[in-house]
Amino acid sequence: MSGDESTKLKIVADEKNPPQLIEPAISIEKPVAGGLERFKSKRAPNIASVETLLMALPHHKAGEAGDFIRLHPSEEYRSPEYCFVTVPIVGQKRDLLHLIDEELAMQYLSTKKIQRFRLALTAKPHDNFFLCHVPSQNLDNPWNDQALKACFQAREFWIQVEGRKGEGIEGYKVDFSRDVDAFPEPNWPKRSLDDLVTVTFTGCMIDRHDHPALLRLIGAKQSLT
Repeated sequence: MSGDESTKLKIVADEKNPPQLIEPAISIEKPVAGGLERFKSKRAPNIASVETLLMALPHHKAGEAGDFIRLHPSEEYRSPEYCFVTVPIVGQKRDLLHLIDEELAMQYLSTKKIQRFRLALTAKPHDNFFLCHVPSQNLDNPWNDQALKACFQAREFWIQVEGRKGEGIEGYKVDFSRDVDAFPEPNWPKRSLDDLVTVTFTGCMIDRHDHPALLRLIGAKQSLT
C-alpha cells in the first residue's frame, strides 16, 4: 500500500471515529523559593507545596464582577496584604497584574507603581469563583472604603457592587439580593487559598532582579537568548 493510500485510510478512519476531546493535564510551576511569602507586604509563614491540575481563577475588584457575589466566610480564604504591579504585555490591550517581591519593588520602582491589597476567594452564583481584590490601603478614599465594607457584607449576604461614577458620585452602590436564599450556597473549593493564588499567578511572579517583567518596567534591555 502506498504512503498516500495509508494516509487516506487513516483520515477516513478518523472521520468515522472522531477522537474524544480530552483536556490536557496542566503542568503547574512549583512555587518560587519562599512561596508567596516574598510577595507579601507583611511577612507570613511559608505555604505548602502545590499539586497539579489546579485551575487559575479570574481576579478583579468586587465592582467589576457584574453580578451578585459572596466572599468565603473564613479568614483562611482572605490573604495578607500582597504587593502587585501591572506590566505591559506585547499584543495585549490591558496590562497584566503581577505579584512582586516587596524588596524588589521598593528597590526598582516608584511607590506610585506599587499596588497593595488582599485577595479573597469569592463566588458568583452557581460556583463561578474568582479572587477578589480587597482594599487594604488608602481607606479614607471613598472607593476603597466602600469596597472594603461591601466585602465584609458579602461574607454573609449575596450583594452586587456597582460604581457610581456615571452618576457623578465617587464610590460604590451596594444592592442586596431580594431573597437571602436566591442562590445556592457556594460549594467552596477545598484547596487552600495559597494554592489557588499560586496557580492563578503562575508565570506572573516577579521574584528576581532579571525577571523579564521587571526589566520591562524599568526599561532595561532584555536578552534574546
